[in-house]
Amino acid sequence: MSRKNISKFGRLLAGAVMAAVLLVNTAAAASADPMEVASITTELTELGGAVQPIGVPNEGYAKFFSGKSYLSNLSTDKDLPVYNVTFAHGAHTFWHVHHGSCQVLVAESGRGYYQIWGEKPVELKPGMTVTIPAGVKHWHGAAPGTSFQHIALMQQGDGITTEWLEPVDEKDFQSLK
Repeated sequence: MSRKNISKFGRLLAGAVMAAVLLVNTAAAASADPMEVASITTELTELGGAVQPIGVPNEGYAKFFSGKSYLSNLSTDKDLPVYNVTFAHGAHTFWHVHHGSCQVLVAESGRGYYQIWGEKPVELKPGMTVTIPAGVKHWHGAAPGTSFQHIALMQQGDGITTEWLEPVDEKDFQSLK
């Protein structure tokens, strides 16, 4: 093989390897365990409500959740993202504050809770809507031992941030019905 052909072959091989790595990384990030997704979907269907597609594992924010969660982007507008969030079996967010924007949660399926700092937890059932005011410390997610889906809406833009805080006290969480 001539030097020119080796160089061309090397570039083709490098391109193929890069494409394969990209394909594997994309598939890993975009796919969830099909058995787990089927199990969560079945559970949510039995619990009632409108079951949305589970989406992809919420790996980017996993460190701020107590368990597994999944995201499905429902909007193409970068300034007003709308996400379906699926919380698997008792998963919930840590305490957090949204600065510069309120957050609207629309309960879709299963059973969940939200809590504003200093107040009692409030149960969320399909069809319920709550607006968490900007600057208010809160958490939200599935009830203990169940899965839950909600749609989350929050404006984006300059000065709008989320401050992630401590985990919810697990003993307090497990005492919820």
